[in-house]
Amino acid sequence: MHELNRMTVSEYKNVAKLPVVIVLDNIRSQNNIGSVFRTADAFRISEIHLCGITAKPPHREIHKTALGSTESVAWKYFPETIDSIRELKKDGFTICSVEQTTGSIPLDRFYPGENEKLALIFGNEVHGVGESLIKESDYCLEIPQYGTKHSLNIAVASGIIIWDLFGKIKSLVKM
Repeated sequence: MHELNRMTVSEYKNVAKLPVVIVLDNIRSQNNIGSVFRTADAFRISEIHLCGITAKPPHREIHKTALGSTESVAWKYFPETIDSIRELKKDGFTICSVEQTTGSIPLDRFYPGENEKLALIFGNEVHGVGESLIKESDYCLEIPQYGTKHSLNIAVASGIIIWDLFGKIKSLVKM
C-alpha cells in the first residue's frame, strides 16, 4: 500500500470527503453491498445508509467484495428508508433517486450546484427505487443505455454514477 501511496484507514477517516451519501434501499445481494462500499472508499463518499433488508457489516458475503472498506467508509442502518431520507433532507441534502422515470434526467445532463450535498438512492435489484421514495426525491437520475437491456446491476450503476459525480464535484470541493 505504501508503494501505491495509499493512506491507512485512520488517515482516510480524517481526510475531506465528497458531500455525497449513498442510500441502499432494500438491496438483496451482499456482494452488491460490498461493491458499493469499495467504490465509496475509492471516491471518498461521505457515508452509506443501509436500509430495510440491506445487510449490514460485518457479514462474510459483504466482506468478499468490500475488502475492508466497511472499516473506512462511515455507514448507518435504518429499518425504513424513508427515515434515512428525512434525516438527509433535514441536513440539507438534495435527494436523487437513480431510477428511470418519465421525468428522469440523463446523468450526462446533471450538474450539481456548488456546495450542494447529494444523497443518491439505489433501489432493490428487482423492484428498483420505490414510488414513495421517488416522490420524496428532488431529482431522478438515469444512466442512458443504448442496448437491448433497460437496467444495470446496482454495483455497476453505482460505480458509473459515483465516478461521474466525482468528476463533476471534486473541483467544487477541497479534497
